[in-house]
Amino acid sequence: MMSNMKCKRWISLYVQNEIGVLARISSLFSSKSYNLDSLTVGTTEDPTISRMTISVTSDDSTFEQIKKQLNRCVEVIKVIDFTTVPIHIKEVLFIKVKNLTKEDKVEIFRVSEAFHLSINDYGPDSVLIECTNTEERNNDIIKFFQENFTTIEVVRGGNVAIEAISLSSH
Repeated sequence: MMSNMKCKRWISLYVQNEIGVLARISSLFSSKSYNLDSLTVGTTEDPTISRMTISVTSDDSTFEQIKKQLNRCVEVIKVIDFTTVPIHIKEVLFIKVKNLTKEDKVEIFRVSEAFHLSINDYGPDSVLIECTNTEERNNDIIKFFQENFTTIEVVRGGNVAIEAISLSSH
């Protein structure tokens, strides 16, 4: 039975690695008024094929329509619904914290160690932090930095996902 409840859903696409494919896939979403939560794309082990990870929030009926539309695209080789299968999924996050005192910087280095964050760069009054985590965990980290430091800049890279080998996912 289909549900009208909206929830986050994940699709992985194998597509031809050609100019314009990303634009055609994203225009499919905009032409149907489907909102993308996240879309990442990169070349696979085969340079002629790219893999997309797409996140949408939708109900069952809309999600089925999205999958049907994607399967009709000539450039799409395979559509995989990740919504109910075990997957490993991560998002890259950069946080630049600015206007810091020396004490603030010491605190950021302590926090980064505790949360397993990487310090990628720093200067006299700024620190650049990198984090690869789940979207939810990254949301928590952003909230922490917003609550504890006055000037931050956030860049998120979108989620990438792959099917789990075992039955558990992380």
